[in-house]
Amino acid sequence: MAGLHRVAHRGYSAVAPENTLPALAAGVLAGATLIEFDVRTTADGVPVVIHDRTVDRTTGGTGHIWELTLDEISALEAGSWFSPAYAGTRIPLLREVIDLLRPHAVLAPSAEEAGVTPDTAPRIELLLEIKPPTTPEQVKVILGQVTEAGLRDRTVVQSFDPEIVQLVGEVAPDVRLGLLRHGFDDEQARVAKELRLSYVNPNLRAVLADPPAVAALADAGVGVMPWTPNDTALWPALVEAGVAGLINDRTGELTGWMIARGLA
Repeated sequence: MAGLHRVAHRGYSAVAPENTLPALAAGVLAGATLIEFDVRTTADGVPVVIHDRTVDRTTGGTGHIWELTLDEISALEAGSWFSPAYAGTRIPLLREVIDLLRPHAVLAPSAEEAGVTPDTAPRIELLLEIKPPTTPEQVKVILGQVTEAGLRDRTVVQSFDPEIVQLVGEVAPDVRLGLLRHGFDDEQARVAKELRLSYVNPNLRAVLADPPAVAALADAGVGVMPWTPNDTALWPALVEAGVAGLINDRTGELTGWMIARGLA
């Protein structure tokens, strides 16, 4: 089962503060094939990259993202909670994240002219999670930034909210879609077909408990990438269950483990 995705969850978040530019850059260097990150929108309509609904856990500030302006969020320090080495790190704009990752996702014409192809220089892809609450206009702004960067074909957009996934599919029919889940249910295959999903990404326990559901989705052309298996002892069973990749925090270890077993 070669070619499994190595997904850097919020970047290489075992070695740098999650969803920051250092973590995302580290994910690239550690061999991730997909860089996962979370997008929310500020009170004044600017997409930023942060997981939580509030800034409380990862900064010295307080408040919901959608109640804070970009200026207020940009003033917050978002690295010291992880390590003093990252003091001064900020919550990044989506545009900054795209600018960081784009050179690793798209081959420049000069590279192609020199004979460098995706086979000789593997490219990353983006796994962009849109967090609720969001509006149709905010979704359009997020997808607009991806489009302006020429990364629509290098991006999978996912959410826990099926309505957001449906909206993304309406705004950008050519973008691959993923639905995050806590577990599988009897309607999974039907929902996957209706939403035109490329991926269903559940909790790792759901995969271990129900490998037939993984197989059924695979038969329908839908990959399954569980979150967040950080325990290396679980990786063989998840691979045996037929997953399309693993979303975890230990990117470097996962890359080495897959390469050693011929899975990369």
